Amino acid sequence: MPTSPSHHHRSKLIIQSFEARELKKRPLIVKMADFLTSYFGTVSFLVVNVLVYALWIYINAGKIPGFPVIDPFPYSFMNSFVSVEAIILSVIVLMSQNRQNQRDTLRNELGLQVELISEKENTKILKLLKKILENKEKYSQDPELEEMIKEIDASYIERKLEEQLESPEKR
Repeated sequence: MPTSPSHHHRSKLIIQSFEARELKKRPLIVKMADFLTSYFGTVSFLVVNVLVYALWIYINAGKIPGFPVIDPFPYSFMNSFVSVEAIILSVIVLMSQNRQNQRDTLRNELGLQVELISEKENTKILKLLKKILENKEKYSQDPELEEMIKEIDASYIERKLEEQLESPEKR
């Protein structure tokens, strides 16, 4: 039995690496945000920050002769710099997380579509098995098989899930 072109096409799309396609589509700014986010979560980033701020405090405490104190205690300039750094880090991490969420949503949708295709294929196999069994002399009705052969109404399931997810005020 030859495979239908639509089934073959769907299988080919599934085989292609979703992750690789999505990573290639990223704009330069998103690639930079992803790179920076992966660096921000490292021990080396933490060590660099601790060293920079420790050196800043040490220099501005007047401990190094020949270096002028440009930001005396309470280190207002350093506090401003830390605040700006925190804002920038937060925005970059949020950008990366948003992109990851979008990719996860697409991946979940793809998974759902694959599961629906698999469900249709399984139903078709069960129908074929039923026909084979019906050609046997000792076949008797199987209520469980009859239930399994029924097509799944994905839109009904989706509506029921949406109802369950609605806020209590809407119910």
